[in-house]
Amino acid sequence: MDKLPIVLDLTGTFVFALSGALAGARRELDLFGVLVLSFAAGNSGGITRDLLIGAVPPGAVGDWRYLGVSLVAGLITFYCSPLIVRMSNPILIFDAAGLALFAVAGSSKALSFGLNPLMATVLGVVTGIGGGMVRDLLLAEIPTVLRAELYAVAALVASAIVVVGHMMQLPVAAVTSMALISCFLLRVVAIRRGWRLPVAKIAKRKDADVAKRNQTGPGSS
Repeated sequence: MDKLPIVLDLTGTFVFALSGALAGARRELDLFGVLVLSFAAGNSGGITRDLLIGAVPPGAVGDWRYLGVSLVAGLITFYCSPLIVRMSNPILIFDAAGLALFAVAGSSKALSFGLNPLMATVLGVVTGIGGGMVRDLLLAEIPTVLRAELYAVAALVASAIVVVGHMMQLPVAAVTSMALISCFLLRVVAIRRGWRLPVAKIAKRKDADVAKRNQTGPGSS
């Protein structure tokens, strides 16, 4: 359990960095902007988790491999973006993979630091959604976690599987594989099928009321 988070962290960092860099390339940012988004998307969730559990300095700051992985992902995306963009929904696929990896890594590392099961699950979710939220905020977009199909829920499922498996002392490899596959498949299927949590309708109702008043006119009784 102690060695697992670093492997998942670096893999998740690379995958999330790809999604961040590709999002920047699609918005026609320059090389520096793409690399900034690559690092932010790949490391924000892990930095937040490490600060909350007292693992300072955070791995992304104290270990050069995080920066290296992020920059490599950014450079690959910047110079090969036409090839990557031709893939089917590349940002969503990379994002789903990064979400799964970070959710598992976050909950695993929290458990290795002795956190209780509930908080370990929460930190798994925080780790999973952090990078995507910062990426979207830097691009002046509503974060995907607040509007997309079962984003945080998928991270919650993965974190819960890891925590329950740890409590039941099940084999780490089997639990990790199940958590990764469950999160990734749930996120991808939710995207394909349009599954999502209930959406607030207040704005639509307000717009409908305004339209109704405009139709009746100011002189209507």
